[in-house]
Parts: sequence; structure tokens; C-alpha cells
Amino acid sequence: MRARSALFDVYGGHLRERGGAATIAALVRLLEPLDFAAPAVRTAVSRTVRQGWLEPVRLAEGPGYAMTPRAERRLDEAAARIYRTRPSTWDGRWHVVVPDVPPVREARDRLTSSLQLLGYGALGPVAWIAPRPSPELADVLAAEEVAATSFHGEHEGDPRELAAKAWDLEALGQDYALFVAEWEPLVSAVDGTAPATAFAASQRFLHAWRKFLFRDPGLPRELLPAGWPGLAAAEFFDRHTARLAPAARRFVDDSLGTD
Repeated sequence: MRARSALFDVYGGHLRERGGAATIAALVRLLEPLDFAAPAVRTAVSRTVRQGWLEPVRLAEGPGYAMTPRAERRLDEAAARIYRTRPSTWDGRWHVVVPDVPPVREARDRLTSSLQLLGYGALGPVAWIAPRPSPELADVLAAEEVAATSFHGEHEGDPRELAAKAWDLEALGQDYALFVAEWEPLVSAVDGTAPATAFAASQRFLHAWRKFLFRDPGLPRELLPAGWPGLAAAEFFDRHTARLAPAARRFVDDSLGTD
């Protein structure tokens, strides 16, 4: 885990519901159990500010940093997929994105990575599909200076076959099963009696789970293979996250100086 990723996880998982801002001293305290020293935290904050995700603010406790509207959109979208809080809106149609002019290779690679994070899968080199439109699509296209046509369309064929073409569901399912096997002994060993330890374990657990956002678009169940391992993995993640949440919240409140 890098300091910048840890910072995103802390803002999205804890600070978003507490006003979305914290002092640098509080951020240093929050990331200390994850083995990040103060200089690494300050560097990560500076980079995140330059990239437009955080902005300086004046708090009652002193100078701090708050999420920008762009960061709020990104973190809210990520949270909806991490915790699967968004109801299914699948109506048999795909959201299709086709650049007006194919981007050059380097820009295409960056665009592909960003679109994957938003839940889009590639159909060839210049077309992407998703089971639902992303509210961040316009931001991603603008960042790469790519003009694109987007629309909803229904596939003339088995939608499960199209999903299997856009995403490697077999490999993804295997990795979900591996995630459970690897994390079961690690997360089960944390009982929540030490708030800092519980917080660190829950953040590392979240970081490992969040990597699936780059690969799993959150397909509706009718498009998933039978016996989909992602469902068991999601239940495993939810159960241990909820178990560690009270202790983790106590640590966050103590770090922020709140009751």
C-alpha cells in the first residue's frame, strides 16, 4: 500500500462521513498504524492536492485538507461499488462509449485504465461497455482530452457472452476465491480489542478488496456465471469489515479528537 492510496481509503472510508476534512496532524495520526511516517503523509497530501483531489481549508483545529467535488464524486462512486449499495438498474441495455477519434497508444492505455476503474470493459481497441453509465465518465474523457460518443444499446445476442468478452470473468472468479483463502487467517486473527490494530487491519483489508474495482464492473446477477465466487467473497468482506468497524471508528475518532 502506498501513502496516497491509504490517504484515499481514509478519506473515502472514514472522513467522507465526518465532513470530508482533517488537519495534517490528524492525517499523520491516522496513517501511523499503517507504517507511514509524517514526511510520507505530507508528500502524499501535497501530490493529491496537485492532482486536484484535495484542497487546503481552514478548520477549527488549524489548517487542513478537504476533498474537492471531483474527489467526492470518485469516492462516492467507489463506495457504491465496494459496498454494493447501489440498486441494480440493468434493463438489458449496455452503456457504450466510442471515441470520436481513436487516441494514440499512450493516451489509450491511460483511458482504458481509467474506464476500467469506472466499470467499463473493452470491446476491441476503441469501444467500451458498462452495465450502467458512470457519473465520472465526462471527467475522465476531459482529463484525456478525448471526445467520445456514448449511448445505450442492446446486444443482439446472449448478453452473458458479451460480458465474458469484455471481462475475463473466469480469472476474476479465481482471484475472488484466492482473496478469501489468503485473507481468512489474516483478518480472523484480529479481534478488535486494540483500536489502532483493528483500524490498520481493516484498511489493509479494504485496500486489497478495492483492487477488484479495476476488474469487476458490478454485473447484474443474471449475467454472472453459476456459482460466482464474487458473491461469497463479498459476504466475507462485508462480515469482517462490520466486525472490525466499531474498533476502527474509535481509533478514527480519537485521532480526530472527537468524542
